[in-house]
Amino acid sequence: MSKPIITGLLSYGMSGRIFHAPFLATNPGFLFKAVAERHEKKAGLKYPGLKSYGTIDELLNDEEIELVVVNTPNYTHFDFAMQALRAGKHVLIEKPAAVTAAEANSLFELGRSSGLKVMVYHNRRYNSDFLSVKQVIESGRLGKLIEIHFRIDRYRMAIGNKQFKESAAVPGNGLMYDLGSHLIDGAISILGKPLSYEKTTAIHRTGSEVDDYFHFHLKYPDQLNVYLTSGLLIAEPEYGFVVHGTSGSFLKMRTDVQEAQLAEDMLPVHNGFGAEAEGGEGKLVLMDMDGQKSTALLAAPKGAYNELFNAVYQTVRNDVQFPVTEEQVIWQLEMLGN
Repeated sequence: MSKPIITGLLSYGMSGRIFHAPFLATNPGFLFKAVAERHEKKAGLKYPGLKSYGTIDELLNDEEIELVVVNTPNYTHFDFAMQALRAGKHVLIEKPAAVTAAEANSLFELGRSSGLKVMVYHNRRYNSDFLSVKQVIESGRLGKLIEIHFRIDRYRMAIGNKQFKESAAVPGNGLMYDLGSHLIDGAISILGKPLSYEKTTAIHRTGSEVDDYFHFHLKYPDQLNVYLTSGLLIAEPEYGFVVHGTSGSFLKMRTDVQEAQLAEDMLPVHNGFGAEAEGGEGKLVLMDMDGQKSTALLAAPKGAYNELFNAVYQTVRNDVQFPVTEEQVIWQLEMLGN
């Protein structure tokens, strides 16, 4: 990584502080030059020498910046990414890339015609728990796959103060666009596009204007059924990952520690970064030809958000295919929007 990518960050809120800045500042593939901060100037306290612009336009007008991370509210992703591309910048866009598949297509088309990269940030592909499940599925140890469940359970009765998530008047609102984007991406990144799907949403919190529960049923070839579920009123979380096949089952809770470590200011270069604590192992249950059951606990690989940033570098500098493909983004947005 002999030529770092000069990068600007559009927001230093929770996602900027936790999911982007620590990697841009420590990964040798990037030179973290600037951030847009309209009010409080906090980023420079953590990263001395960082340029803090008062507006996004000022950041986009910085001719040195090559890559812009669009980590603003969902409904602004399309407009800000378009502005960045027109300013001659590559873009890494927080999920969801846009509110509609048509908007995402417009971004990809402009990127191609301008010789710029349009990449979508799906960090949960690099969660330790997801990597563990992916390894088991791809190993074939479970035999022919029959049924898969991915879910994210939370309990949050109060209506949040982020209007872009909680207001019916704001496009891209609700739990489905927030967490459904992650769950759909996880499924299609392993299994591809489903043959068909059914979607259910509901509102259970008092006073809520937007969905706080959703369930997708994805149907794949060979009668494989995949279920993606999330709710904001689940008091007792279930396994985040359950996979059943003709030869056995794999069950795992959501155990990735990267977000918690980053929130506690552990940097990605720390030796213990991404390593799950003991007790979070996945449970692999296999049946042999005689119907005898064996059970094993599988430790997960380390979580690896830095791999996403390494992929960004390879895509921008060496024209390597970004792992989150254009067609995967379009499939996802079609499912969220239809």
